[in-house]
Amino acid sequence: MPTPFPGMNPYLEHPHLWPDVHLGLISAIRDDLASRVSPRYVVAVEERTNVVAVAERTYISSAVPDTFLGRADVAITGSHDAAPIAHVVADSALTYSPVAVQVPALDRIIERYLEVRDAERGYAVTVIEILSPGNKRSGSRGYVEYLAKRERSLVSITSLVEIDLLRSGDPPPLRGDIPESDYRILVSRGWQRPHADLYPFDVQHPIPEIPIPLQKMDEEPKLDLTRLLHDLYDRAVYNLRIDYTKPPTPPLADEAVLWTDRLLTSAALR
Repeated sequence: MPTPFPGMNPYLEHPHLWPDVHLGLISAIRDDLASRVSPRYVVAVEERTNVVAVAERTYISSAVPDTFLGRADVAITGSHDAAPIAHVVADSALTYSPVAVQVPALDRIIERYLEVRDAERGYAVTVIEILSPGNKRSGSRGYVEYLAKRERSLVSITSLVEIDLLRSGDPPPLRGDIPESDYRILVSRGWQRPHADLYPFDVQHPIPEIPIPLQKMDEEPKLDLTRLLHDLYDRAVYNLRIDYTKPPTPPLADEAVLWTDRLLTSAALR
């Protein structure tokens, strides 16, 4: 069953579903762009790892159980054939009892993004980011680290495409007259800064097609996110994981509630 929404489906923003959507959409964008920008450019999936306290964690973008996480400073290894270790008793009357404490509970969050690179020289021409909840939780470590990475892009000649398909949280800062909208996409060309193009849109509308900047004189391919997201919805069979009789998480704004109810009723989902 296809998605009933004309553009972004707000039910895909649920914290239990979004990490899967995020990962699938990144792969879909890579596959869509790669053949259209070759042979001069390649599109690669990159990742960064943030270490955060469990109390701060709001999501896990992907699980990579086989990833090598680190090496101990001192390791104790053993063999099935090794002789047992003899007990050593210290010549002292002092005894020590351990004190129960807790170490910080940390978690590793892997965030994936896309880079369009010059195929011959390998440098990044454009970075494509799809925001996750940790990028929009003001004051969190993920928010601060994302803004730092964003600033490094904005002071370079690398173009930035920032796709925000989440209604919750605080969008990364922009200057100017920013209209209110459910979602937005920023296209910042490296040679036009500080000027950039913002594409705001609401849940009632299709996602606008956006240009992907390459080198200044190159034709910019259009990215049809509505098509890619709807195709992903079908391939992943998200309709089996969504209960349309309940409101989405996070809840919709008042003006969209009645519209959504009519839409889902007409699609026989309510």
